[in-house]
Amino acid sequence: MLTPADLAASLPDVLTRVDVPNLGPRYAGKVRDSYVVGNRRVLITTDRISAFDRVVGAIPFKGQVLNQLSAWWFNELKDVVASHLISVPDPNVTIAREAEALPVEVVVRGHITGITSTSLWTLYSQGVDRPYGLDLPRGMRKNDALPAPAITPTTKAAAGHRDERLTEAEVVERGLVAPHIWRQVRSAALAAFQRGQRRAAASGLMLVDTKYEFGLIDGEIALIDEVHTPDCSRYWSRFGFEAARETGAEPDSFDKEHLRLWFVRQGYKGDGMPPALPPDFAGDLASRYVSVYERITGLPFQPAASPAGPRICKALETFR
Repeated sequence: MLTPADLAASLPDVLTRVDVPNLGPRYAGKVRDSYVVGNRRVLITTDRISAFDRVVGAIPFKGQVLNQLSAWWFNELKDVVASHLISVPDPNVTIAREAEALPVEVVVRGHITGITSTSLWTLYSQGVDRPYGLDLPRGMRKNDALPAPAITPTTKAAAGHRDERLTEAEVVERGLVAPHIWRQVRSAALAAFQRGQRRAAASGLMLVDTKYEFGLIDGEIALIDEVHTPDCSRYWSRFGFEAARETGAEPDSFDKEHLRLWFVRQGYKGDGMPPALPPDFAGDLASRYVSVYERITGLPFQPAASPAGPRICKALETFR
C-alpha cells in the first residue's frame, strides 16, 4: 500500500475537473460533474471537496477511492437492489444510468454516535423525545450499539441549508415518497447495511452508520450516488473500539469523521474558510481512505495519475 508520505506527495495539483471533449451539458456537483450523453448520465469524480463542503483537495486521490469503492459495492449488492452503475472505464469515471433521485436521504445507524447538532447521540444526550421517531433504551452511552439498525431519514437540503430531520412516518405522510416505494427503500437499505457490516467485520473494521441515496429508474428503485465509502459511511477500527470505550476516547475512524474531529481540535466549526491541512495529516487521511478500499475489496489501490480522456470517450461511443 502507498504510504501516507507517498500519497501526500503524489498529487501536486488538485484534480478539480475532468475534461472530456464533445460531451453534452455539464452539471457541476460537489465532488462529481454530471453529463448527459444520449439518454445516459455520466458521472466524473474529482478530489475537490471534502468535509464541510469547503475543503479543496484535502485528501489525495479521494475521488478515485470513492469512485472505485462505490463501483465495487454496487456489484456486491446487485442481488439486494439495482444501481445506476453501467461501467467504470477509468478510476475517475463512472458511467451511470440517469435516475430520478428521491428527495430523502436514508441514514442507517448501527450505533448511537456523532458530533454534529443533528447526530443521533447529540439529540439523545440533550433529552430529545424519540429522536427521528425512534424509541431508544434509557441509559445508553455514546457509541453504544443500537438494539437493531435504525433508519433516520433526512431531506436533501439545497445548498446553504441544513438537512431536515424526519421520521419514517413523516416521509410517507408528507408525500415525499410513495408508501410502496418507501417499503422497498427501507428493506433494501437495511439489507445493504447488513451486508456492509458483515464485510467490514471480516476486514477488521466496523461499519457504524452509512447514508444511502435512492432513485427511480423506469419506476423501480435503484441505489445512486455512492455507497459504503469513507465519505458517506462511518468506519471504526474494530481492534481499537473496546479500548476507546474504556478510556472514553473517540474510536479510531477511517472516514470523513477523522477530518471533522481534526477541525474541532483546531477550533473550526464550519463557518468561513477552514484551516489548511498539514501535508502529513492529509497523507494520513488519504491512507485511511485507501485502507478502507483495500481492506473491504481485498484489492490493491491503483491510482491513475491523470484522467484518461481517450479511454473514456471510447467507452461513451455506445451511448451516443
